[in-house]
Amino acid sequence: MKKVNYIEVEGKTVEEAVQKALKELKLPRNRVKIESLSEEKKGLFGMAGSKLAKVRVSAILGKENT
Repeated sequence: MKKVNYIEVEGKTVEEAVQKALKELKLPRNRVKIESLSEEKKGLFGMAGSKLAKVRVSAILGKENT
């Protein structure tokens, strides 16, 4: 069975979501591929209706990791 080498994470901002993913994967930014699935949206005057940012972060595998 093949190991999944990516995670999808949400955060208040794209950067917050990326930082959460890097921490969870225990990898530096230069060892991952980052895809923004959706950006944060704020509700009117900070009220309900806000939407979290979502990213997919994939590990970049070198030959030694395959």
